[in-house]
Amino acid sequence: MGELEAPDFKLRCQLLGHEEDVRGLCANVDGRIATGSRDKSVRIWTAPEGEVGGYLVTKTLVGHTSFVGPIAWLAPSEDFPEGGLVSGGMDTRVLVWNVETASIVQDLQGHKLQITSVAVDANGDILSASVDSTVRRWRMGKTLEVLHGHKGPVQAVLPLPSGEIVTGSSDTTLKLWKGTTCVHTFSGHSDTVRGLALMPNIGILSASHDGSVRMWAVTGEQLMEMVGHTAIVYSVAAHASGDIASGSEDGFAKIWKGGSCIQSIEHPGCVWDVTFLPNGDLVTACSDGVARVWTRDSQHSASLEELEAYKSLILTRKMQTKTVGGVKVDNLPGLEALQQPGAKDGQTRIVREGDSGVAYSWNAKEYKWDKIGEVVDGPGDNLDKKSLNGVTYDYVFDVDIGDGLPTRKLPYNHGQNPYDVADQWLANEELPAGYREQVVQFILQNTGSTAAPPQFDPAFVDPYTGDSFVSPAPAVARNGSSAAYTLRHIPKKGSLLFDTAQYDGIAKKILEFNAAFSSDEQHKTLALSGHEVQRLQVMISMLKELNSPFADVDFNLLTRILLLWPTQYIFPALDILRMMLLHPQCATYFAKDAGDGKDVVMESLRRATSEPMLAANLVTGARVAVNCFKHHALHTWTMDHRSEILDLLAECCKSTNKSARLAYATLVLNYAVSLVESKDDGGQIQVLSAALEMAGPQEQDVEVQFRALVAIGTLIHSGQVKSVALDLDTASLAVNASNSPVAKIAEVGRDLKYLLD
Repeated sequence: MGELEAPDFKLRCQLLGHEEDVRGLCANVDGRIATGSRDKSVRIWTAPEGEVGGYLVTKTLVGHTSFVGPIAWLAPSEDFPEGGLVSGGMDTRVLVWNVETASIVQDLQGHKLQITSVAVDANGDILSASVDSTVRRWRMGKTLEVLHGHKGPVQAVLPLPSGEIVTGSSDTTLKLWKGTTCVHTFSGHSDTVRGLALMPNIGILSASHDGSVRMWAVTGEQLMEMVGHTAIVYSVAAHASGDIASGSEDGFAKIWKGGSCIQSIEHPGCVWDVTFLPNGDLVTACSDGVARVWTRDSQHSASLEELEAYKSLILTRKMQTKTVGGVKVDNLPGLEALQQPGAKDGQTRIVREGDSGVAYSWNAKEYKWDKIGEVVDGPGDNLDKKSLNGVTYDYVFDVDIGDGLPTRKLPYNHGQNPYDVADQWLANEELPAGYREQVVQFILQNTGSTAAPPQFDPAFVDPYTGDSFVSPAPAVARNGSSAAYTLRHIPKKGSLLFDTAQYDGIAKKILEFNAAFSSDEQHKTLALSGHEVQRLQVMISMLKELNSPFADVDFNLLTRILLLWPTQYIFPALDILRMMLLHPQCATYFAKDAGDGKDVVMESLRRATSEPMLAANLVTGARVAVNCFKHHALHTWTMDHRSEILDLLAECCKSTNKSARLAYATLVLNYAVSLVESKDDGGQIQVLSAALEMAGPQEQDVEVQFRALVAIGTLIHSGQVKSVALDLDTASLAVNASNSPVAKIAEVGRDLKYLLD
């Protein structure tokens, strides 16, 4: 059999037991497998003697306080008859385990940030790489050496048989080290170097966020580039047979030979890690919480039932993500849709058949649907595409509609009609149709597309959904007759947020204040250490993505600044708190702390509004309160503290700072929406009073006045406070607003007049 004709890998077994992503793998020379997971545990798996297929968990190691990533085996010794294990975690610790007793024998602490890679060299020294941009060599439980040189987080470390070390970093380079000296820098990747592996007798393999796998000579010469993944490549591994494996965010493990991809193994999620067993079997770690063993030995492959079940799992994932014409295949109607006749000859209808969309055309003469064929989206490179809700697009725009509404995500693909996209998007976002032309022009300006307004055919039927264009029903007055007037802005649904931040400015201010503390004997104890400053910068980087979990050290660091720094210096920390509250993990954390009697958010608001009261603190404090409405975890908290929060921040109403008044108006609007939903009459009256104070003609800022008016209208629309509103002469306010020269103020004023009539 030729070299490229080796049989394909097939599923051997699935290692089920972890509760979250399997992030790290390592294989022992005796065939045992270790897995590290986001669920904070390490598990050891052994194939029972004489059993052909599966592996069983023989040990579960628990000790990390955050997710576990990299792991490596220690050879058996007097101290570890069954061998040892090294694991690195988000908690910054490197733990050494006695596998026989499943106990921690060493807790190696020295790194300041997440551990990204661990390895054991030929002498038994432990190597660890970290987001803190260093590599440490450990011997007998102590740091022997620290390697400095990379300009970004070190993502991978690889010991070579020669005793040298290779590292890969987010600075896009690989470095070769002798001792603590960098003797060569390998350049070629255009993005983070995420994984490294030794290619026996040849050189070094690297996996990168740029989507490629590369092979290098130890001298630094690039020998080969392997391109085929359509997303970040997280890991790479090699076997003595010459096989190379890579794992990617695109959901595939790929097998390479001679620079060519000879097999792509699809997974139901991101493939975080890959490794080979001594017998040539492949192990993969997946984001669905399962590690899988793959084999070329037909005697060891899974049963037909297991293979079919896995195929079904993959098919389900495909249907959840595959689209035709911008519509998920899973959302297409089934064949039963063809039981309904077409509206006109030649009408096209697309239905779901298996995992594909198939087009049919209505044959009016023969009164039947004729099959046209499968609908296939055009080819595209996912590396250049954007993703939204698991679907890739050519563009995903951040759209600021204005009117105080939050930024929305607008997806668009080349070839789509901008008018169709605008109509669908406005409907999905529950926005007024009046924005249609504004959205279309935005698309045209940012994509270079051209489009004419569509001519609507009354007989048109959407081939994907079966819907036709139907004129909306007219508004109905209370007496049941048709009415020309439709509410434009009332009632408001959902909360507004302050979800953008000037991160560079926040970091600069904190560093400026910290430098002042460091040089001031009175405040020197308040200054952050160099490591704490670095950790704070990492936190800010994490906030930009909102997809990485925060560690306890992060919460403790922020709490220290918020509660211990003098109040005139806390506003940049309040901004960090504001953005953290948009993260579900953080909202849950602060809610739990409040329930345990340590209410960091409330205490921060009290400090922000204490004397001397600063405009910067008022603005950021009010924005913190606004963002507490993002997640349900803090819903009870916002309701329980309503009176105190509104009273503390009431000074915003009188502030000459427009941003402070806008933040308070937004807070009042969010409370109005929540109180209507919870039917809290007493709370509604308090909020109505606050809104009326800001909605009058004395308020010169349009946005502030608009949000206050919408809050009033939302409360009146509920019917609970209408009589109170009339007593407070809201009718005259509505008349004044309806006569405003500003269009949207006039519109919401007319809404109010209609509700009060």
